[in-house]
Amino acid sequence: MAYDVIVIGGGPAGLSAAVNVRARGRSVLVVSNPLEENPLWKAERVDNYLGLPGLSGAELLERFQAHALQAGAEFRTGRVLNALAMGSDWYVSIGSDVESAKAIVLAGGVARAKKFPGEAEYLGKGVSYCATCDGMLYRNKPVAVVGYSESAKKEAEFLASIGCTVTYFDRPKQCEITGGEKAERLKCDGQTVEAACIFLLRPALAPTDVFPGIGMENGYVLVDRTMATNLPGVFAAGDCTGTPLQVSSAAGEGLVAGQSAAKYAAEQMK
Repeated sequence: MAYDVIVIGGGPAGLSAAVNVRARGRSVLVVSNPLEENPLWKAERVDNYLGLPGLSGAELLERFQAHALQAGAEFRTGRVLNALAMGSDWYVSIGSDVESAKAIVLAGGVARAKKFPGEAEYLGKGVSYCATCDGMLYRNKPVAVVGYSESAKKEAEFLASIGCTVTYFDRPKQCEITGGEKAERLKCDGQTVEAACIFLLRPALAPTDVFPGIGMENGYVLVDRTMATNLPGVFAAGDCTGTPLQVSSAAGEGLVAGQSAAKYAAEQMK
């Protein structure tokens, strides 16, 4: 179905945005990794969130998500791989599925990992960001998976279930991809394997990978006071927009981004 707004990211910024989209009567889909994979989940104690001192990061996230669910936000677990503007709509690929919306709120946090040598060169030529999307192309062949989460391990299990011989690298420090016309081998932390495809399964892609042409500065998304980016209909909030990387600032930016996205979506329907 088509939504008014799609929120990319299920942390404080994304959930705050979703609540505020719903407060303005607009439909919203939140696309995110499982809550347990959010960096805030591991925080033992958060003392600087106004009115709720002493809660753990997990408790805060659970309360935020419950609020968004109660408000009527819809949720989808997965990674957004790319987005394309067509007319007044944005089409967003979530794994092998596609959803559309009038506006987007980018709240996926900081994509901390830099690209590996050979990654950009071989993307689409033996390098993939989605095992469930491209796995069947490599059925019964040797593949390599670089994973950083439990979700990545599940994607590796899917590859094994369709007959792939899987070599799994769990949170390696450094990798390099080499080959000829297509990727042929992966070297991670001193171990080299031959592979028909190399799946790089990071928790989130860099904003420039999902939204080519989005304005960036020092690795962060550029926004104005309404949390609008330079791309029409795309707003951003939270850690992806820069410091301070705090729950309070993320929730506040999410509020503004949600309001702005809802207003933009409404204007597109006039």
